[in-house]
Amino acid sequence: MLLEKVSLFGFKNYEEASLLFTQKVNCIIGENGSGKSNLLDAIYYLALTKSAWNPVDAQNIKGDSPFFTIKGTFLHRDKYYEVQCSLQRGQKKIFKVDSSEYEKLREHIGRFPLVIIMPDDVDIIRGGSENRRKFFDGIIAQSRPNYLESLLRYRHYLKQRNSLLKQFAERGKTDHDLLEPYTYEVLRFGKIIYEERKSFLESFKSSFEQHYNFLSDDRESTDIRYKSDLDKEDYEELFREHLAKDLAYQRTALGVHRDDFPFFIHNHKPLKKYGSQGQQKSYLVALKLAQFDMLKKEHGKDPLLLLDDIFDKLDDTRISKLMSMVASEHFGQLFLTDARGQRAKEILNGLNIDAKFFIVEKGVVQEEK
Repeated sequence: MLLEKVSLFGFKNYEEASLLFTQKVNCIIGENGSGKSNLLDAIYYLALTKSAWNPVDAQNIKGDSPFFTIKGTFLHRDKYYEVQCSLQRGQKKIFKVDSSEYEKLREHIGRFPLVIIMPDDVDIIRGGSENRRKFFDGIIAQSRPNYLESLLRYRHYLKQRNSLLKQFAERGKTDHDLLEPYTYEVLRFGKIIYEERKSFLESFKSSFEQHYNFLSDDRESTDIRYKSDLDKEDYEELFREHLAKDLAYQRTALGVHRDDFPFFIHNHKPLKKYGSQGQQKSYLVALKLAQFDMLKKEHGKDPLLLLDDIFDKLDDTRISKLMSMVASEHFGQLFLTDARGQRAKEILNGLNIDAKFFIVEKGVVQEEK
């Protein structure tokens, strides 16, 4: 799968821009704050219907512009697809493929798979369990459409159950008949999510370990585990016995919404505590490349790979290995940004990697001839 062209109107700091991409490596260079990452975000919108950085769509409209529009042309197996995302202030976001609008935006997820590596992704490693759940849920949702539906249903019933728990606690009286249908659905969809996460991680780990070992020259051992309340055989019984505490907490204290995926290095030591900055960055890159492999296997097409300021915190050896890897035939079309244009050129030229360069300055982008 290839992205041949992107056009922007009123998006973030761009009044208007149009880019024609090469099918291999596209390098966007410019000073910090010039708008490099905004171009990647436009591509992210086309694949996943939303921003990678700002979840409030209206805040991605430029200044006083009344709307933004992002258009992209994808090519897959000799067929072109015209994708358009637009938003007018105060109105509903419109998303179309070949002029056909979606009834539900989630129907688009996975159709044009994408993987992005950006500086904020370090929260997956250094942050709490919510960050890691969000990361793995995002991969599984792009790989298995039914998973997203189960996840949304679980969140809905969990929210309703928590609302009832709060009402019962405030009134000092519990209506078990009213609560039971929500408890049943939380348990039902929780089990589905648990089984999906568990089976997914087994296939994911082998790909992750392969990429990390390549980046580190097999110098460090790694492991990813899945930690869940549902690991207990008598989980459903424990869940129901926990009702008194749930009423005291006014929320559901057990369930897959508390799951975690702990990361380890050096003979099972927590990565967050014992991993260096370079090791943590390599771990993150390996996670994302394994995500690429999972999506490629599931959809039978190469996801787009976006690398935002990827060279920071990596030594020269790991940078060289990373770029030689992602520029190989396995990884398809690549988009990367760098604030130091000369560095990017030296790295790519040193590895004999042909690339197309785009220069960004204050919201204006030009192709370097």
